[in-house]
Amino acid sequence: MPDSARSTAKQAPVLIVGAGPTGLVLALWLTRAGVRVRIIDKAAEPGTASRALAVHARTLELYQQLGLAADVVACGLPLVAMNLWVGGDKAGRVPFGDMGIGLSPFPYMLIFPQDEHERLLIERLRGLGVEVERRTELVDFTQTPTGVQARLVCEGQQEEVHATYLAGCDGARSRVRETVRSAFPGGTYARMFYVADVQAAAPMVDGELHVSVDEADFLAVFPLKGAGRARLIGTVKLEGDEAPTRALTWQDVSAHPLKRLRFDVQEVNWFSTYRVHHRVAARFREGRAFLLGDAAHIHSPVGGQGMNTGIGDAFNLGWKLAAVVQGRAPATLLDTYEPERIAFANLLVDTTDRAFTVATSPGAVARWVRLNVVPRLMPPLFTFEAMRRFMFRTISQIRIAYPQSALSVGKAGRIRAGDRLPWISADPTDPASSDNFAPLSSLQWQAHVYGEPAAAVTTLCTERSLPLHAFPWTAAAQRAGLARNALYLIRPDGYVGLAEDSTNPTKLAAYLDTWLPTT
Repeated sequence: MPDSARSTAKQAPVLIVGAGPTGLVLALWLTRAGVRVRIIDKAAEPGTASRALAVHARTLELYQQLGLAADVVACGLPLVAMNLWVGGDKAGRVPFGDMGIGLSPFPYMLIFPQDEHERLLIERLRGLGVEVERRTELVDFTQTPTGVQARLVCEGQQEEVHATYLAGCDGARSRVRETVRSAFPGGTYARMFYVADVQAAAPMVDGELHVSVDEADFLAVFPLKGAGRARLIGTVKLEGDEAPTRALTWQDVSAHPLKRLRFDVQEVNWFSTYRVHHRVAARFREGRAFLLGDAAHIHSPVGGQGMNTGIGDAFNLGWKLAAVVQGRAPATLLDTYEPERIAFANLLVDTTDRAFTVATSPGAVARWVRLNVVPRLMPPLFTFEAMRRFMFRTISQIRIAYPQSALSVGKAGRIRAGDRLPWISADPTDPASSDNFAPLSSLQWQAHVYGEPAAAVTTLCTERSLPLHAFPWTAAAQRAGLARNALYLIRPDGYVGLAEDSTNPTKLAAYLDTWLPTT
């Protein structure tokens, strides 16, 4: 192929820097939507070790839209319970199981290690004809009125590329973030942590999560698929928490908590150490460049929120980029990405910071809380269904909402614009009924009515080529907070854009004129 033809073939409207889960999901969404992408990564190959394990319900719901959820669930391990150990004694067991039944088609937390997760995403992207360009690094870029001019280097060879938009999914040391000079305020916890993938013989290698705390040590044992496999996360004890002068190994890990729990590590498959940070970028966007995932926010591992939040960034930006690149929406749609995602990132960092401090801080107050208050309160609290469902909504990320967004207009029933569309399952007694999430696989705007749509609304939707889905009014719809016969305009990512009780389509027409003028 001539160089000019090869150069043209490599050009794409969106350049994605970083091929972790965030970048891969963004590439998948855009490719599915018909937008060409280039995705580059400076690493020679995908990671073989990772800290991220949890895949939450909201991520699985979004994956269902891409046809990914079934494969991820098949590869993963549902987490059924957490056991709390204090000072070597079992203080309680909190059952998780299917505590989100009725709230999501995926009423559980799934354990699926990030390295395996990435390989699945890479294969799915390859099936769509897109390859990750390895050993390819972003050197710098400049912005023009029509796009981004980026300089790449691959094995010593430089390349100048033009893209309409650039997505920085390149991690905590993001070159994209440095180039746009977005501050990254926050801090770093003093303690050093380790993560190890092991083969072990122990009573607690039983398919459940075990967390052990005492005055100084912290240890979490996560189940993995496969007999005797577990992922350990714990603290490394350093004298005065000083920076180590050499690479640490498994031999530097305190054996005390493992011995106390009768945890016999037979083989260490891999081991690494890391510091935990809590930071949120001052800006998630600068012109045509966007920050997603760890490039935009990093926080403690409490609740397994990090990877899922980055994937949420990808879905949020993906549909907006696709609509703007394809001329189906005004460029102002992209202005909604930062305010929607930065608000959640700041809230998440604040919340996980407090929880992580209690779990790991050597301070007297935190130590007293984790050794005396948490063991007494947590197990009994989880016996209440209301608490279990509240915790599921929070940890699973199905509570994330964008009520202050410029895209959010109105309220009908208890559902505000900006809320995630409540899930209503198909009625098993009615073969004609359907799951209200099923139409979301179109990745397009759509209107939902639970009951009977007004004739004027039906006419407008037909005129504007807007899919209208009418679902029967049921007790489940009422319990979910939907209003009978109300109109809900659903965004491509499953959030409510417009919620309107009225049968008058005037507000719907005005909304479409603003955000979908070509529909």
